[in-house]
Amino acid sequence: MKTEGRNPVFELLKTDKNIDKLLLEKNPQGSLKAIFAEARKKNIRVQFVDKKVLDKQSEEGRHQGVIAYTTDFSYASLDEIISAGKENSGFIVLCDGIEDVHNLGSIIRVAECAGADGVVIPSNNSASVTEAVIRISAGAANHIKVAKVNSINRAVDELKAKGYWLYALEADGTNIYDADLTGNIALVVGGEDSGVRKLTREKCDFTLSIPLKGKVNSLNASVALGIAAYEAVRKRQ
Repeated sequence: MKTEGRNPVFELLKTDKNIDKLLLEKNPQGSLKAIFAEARKKNIRVQFVDKKVLDKQSEEGRHQGVIAYTTDFSYASLDEIISAGKENSGFIVLCDGIEDVHNLGSIIRVAECAGADGVVIPSNNSASVTEAVIRISAGAANHIKVAKVNSINRAVDELKAKGYWLYALEADGTNIYDADLTGNIALVVGGEDSGVRKLTREKCDFTLSIPLKGKVNSLNASVALGIAAYEAVRKRQ
């Protein structure tokens, strides 16, 4: 797997993930020089190359002078995410059909910044954690557990059995500012077009809505999660 861009690579270097090598533009300056210094501390092989080599190796043309090569992304299990939560204050994000890599990357970034224990995605009808998702998450995917499960509905059932309150983020629900959001909670955010699926929504304990004051009738999935996650942070402080 490739990780491109200065900030995502620098965040990757802070983890214990196995980095095979770095491709670094010749004569590094500024943050590239700092990346090189960090790589040397960790005894990571660094290969200095011309920009045209990086351009050829880059998947999206946004390498910013550095590409890191690692083994494939290592997913956690749902149990590992549950175990990572503090007693009576677990906080998990479930993605119900997020197919756009930009939304998934942004959701992972929001979840990590808000202190969530992990993000859960389904095996089917969902974006996976790719180089692009890691870059869009600004490296947050390297710092938070991500689980891939066969069924979001079964994950909902398992979390409820473990004492979690499940909140679907959808229209026509309770005003989110009136919700408790303390204790063990899981926020469920739906796909860009379909939202949280009907059966998943019915399995959740509550449906929460964010008040909209303008003419547009919906928010981007990652934006909606950001508002909900930080409302949970506010109420749990």
